[in-house]
Amino acid sequence: MIRIHRVTLPSHLADQLRDRAGKLRESQADCPAARAAWKSAATTRTRLTEQLTTMAAGIRRCMYCGDGLGTDIDHFEPLAEAPLRAFDWPNHLLACSHCNSHQKRELFPRDGDGRPLLVDPSAEDPYEHLELVLSTGTYEALTARGDATIKVFGLNRGDLKRGRAAAFIRTVSMLRDHARLRRSDAGEAEATEVALSLLDQPFADVLYAMIRYRDLPGAEHVLRGRDVVTALADPALHFWS
Repeated sequence: MIRIHRVTLPSHLADQLRDRAGKLRESQADCPAARAAWKSAATTRTRLTEQLTTMAAGIRRCMYCGDGLGTDIDHFEPLAEAPLRAFDWPNHLLACSHCNSHQKRELFPRDGDGRPLLVDPSAEDPYEHLELVLSTGTYEALTARGDATIKVFGLNRGDLKRGRAAAFIRTVSMLRDHARLRRSDAGEAEATEVALSLLDQPFADVLYAMIRYRDLPGAEHVLRGRDVVTALADPALHFWS
């Protein structure tokens, strides 16, 4: 899971959401009514998906697991909890069908004071609550919110851990090529191609974690070499800044 920067909606789409949300508030809609209104808003959903796609890492990747194709608009605070937020733009994230329908579903744990425990990647940096162990592809919780996020989204399920571990090896190899090309007389264009192709890979959280590790003590050991650390300084790789 990586930090997602929410875009400003086109005025016509923002107006549509405002109008639909106003109708829900006027009727004090419950969950079934909010679901019906959401289901009937096909054009609005399509336009929202287009905007969410521009925010997603890689090629339309799920904002939770970073692996699957983002096919669903997920209500971060579920309609069962907050039916009046059905058309609330800050409550929309792009998810794959597995994370949306099999992992998160209507789960929305809260602490003893009623505050949400799940990390919203569009509102805060997940790495304040989670740490990725690059060599194993495993997430470790830094806080209670990180622990709840790992469990609800299934971030440590076997296929994701294996995928992240493989992505780390692949990214190291590509960054070594990037550094080598930068040192050559005619490799600048190819180095840029390597950087851009890295941004299209699944498991963007691996590259995100590597960029964060590069300034820490022992970075060359963790990231497997000085060339990798050097290549990670390329601004083209900092999709999230």
